[in-house]
Amino acid sequence: MAEEIELDMSPMYEGERIRKGDIWVEMGGPKADGFELSIAASMDEIEDGKVTIKGPDISEIEEGKTIPFGMIFKVAGELIEPDLESIIERRNHALLSYVHGLMHLNQRDAIWMRAGLDLKKAGVTSWEQIMKNVMNLYKAEMPFIEKMEAIVLTSPEEVAKGLEQAHAKYGARDERAKGLHDEEVDVFYGCTLCQAFAPTSACCVTPDRPSLCGAITWFDGRAAAKVDPEGPQFPIPKTGVIDEIAGEYESVNEMAASRSGGEYDRMALYTFFDAPHTSCGCFETIGFYMPEVDGIGIVDRDFKSPTPNGLPFSTMAGQAGGGKQVVGFLGMGLLYYFSPKFLQADGGWRRIVWMPKELKERVKDGIDADMFDKIATEENATDLAALKAFLLKVDHPVVDGVERKVDGKQVSDGWKIEDPSEFEDAVISFIEESGGDIDVDAIKAKLNMSEGQFMQVVEYLQDEGILE
Repeated sequence: MAEEIELDMSPMYEGERIRKGDIWVEMGGPKADGFELSIAASMDEIEDGKVTIKGPDISEIEEGKTIPFGMIFKVAGELIEPDLESIIERRNHALLSYVHGLMHLNQRDAIWMRAGLDLKKAGVTSWEQIMKNVMNLYKAEMPFIEKMEAIVLTSPEEVAKGLEQAHAKYGARDERAKGLHDEEVDVFYGCTLCQAFAPTSACCVTPDRPSLCGAITWFDGRAAAKVDPEGPQFPIPKTGVIDEIAGEYESVNEMAASRSGGEYDRMALYTFFDAPHTSCGCFETIGFYMPEVDGIGIVDRDFKSPTPNGLPFSTMAGQAGGGKQVVGFLGMGLLYYFSPKFLQADGGWRRIVWMPKELKERVKDGIDADMFDKIATEENATDLAALKAFLLKVDHPVVDGVERKVDGKQVSDGWKIEDPSEFEDAVISFIEESGGDIDVDAIKAKLNMSEGQFMQVVEYLQDEGILE
């Protein structure tokens, strides 16, 4: 057993960044597997304060090395119920960051942690010393936790086994959340856990729109607000409907104005374009609008290459994160893709034009069946020219204009040509070569135009008297 030490812990350290030259050990992140999991247990199943380490301890790891990492917290108490698991799990983001020299980012199986050299200088020789301090902090911050036990995994084999357990838990939570919809409740829940990193972030969690980080569902928000009324999760009465399709409510706007410090006074839940939800920075995926094709692309953290707009996830996350409300970029949790209200004001899946293949397969069950083959991946397009050609080939709705399913309203006009005169020679040559026999597939293949664009140029030529 390692000698117990008292670490320097304070909310002032939340948001601390540990830079490359100050790393003692890096855990998870882009280079290694990592996960966190909280499990509700009975009082007699837990040995309070116990820490089990499966794999090399922190003092046995080469300085500056990146390792796979998993941490499991088992919690018990009279008020503890399974719905609180996600809430306790999500508090890792704040409470682990209270430790001077310890950085925690993201959530679930996307965590990225760094232990800094300041921890080594403080006399830390074991994960046990860190976790005992953290568990004491948990019980002080969340008094409904009466017993707590920690398991730290650092070997690849143990992390792999732990990930299987974690994925099963995450999946069960998500499946439960899919069965409830916004129409069935009269209260939403807010969350401000990310404000140390994103000061104007004001998250609204509904049955049909889980948190951007993917870690908190409506059930989790309800449980947290019940046991900790003064905590970072709080009820938002679902009142004052302004636009039901866009998901704009007076009560949500009031919450956004209050919790963002007055930065934003409107926030619609089911749209990408008009007062969209704020984006914290912990989001699992980011959506990005491409005006060149009038469509929306989506990318997740695991996709490292540039998207068709030329930007990778990290660059777009930097532009939209921090609690900003940026038209054209939107952070989203994976569970949102299975919602019937997914971007419903903008056309939903009929407006999505590109996403990484792996992500597309992961959320396949949420994608409208008639749209699955019309959404490009990196195998179909890596730049805008290739994306445009693909969308023409598959007759994607954005080409001729999108009607949204919820009410049939036209929300986009389709591809238009700003200056038809630029295509005058190409269209005239095509008409002459085809002998006036206009074939839509030939227009797409030879001119890289939609039928609507082609007719737009033809009408221009007729107006100019060039064609009869």
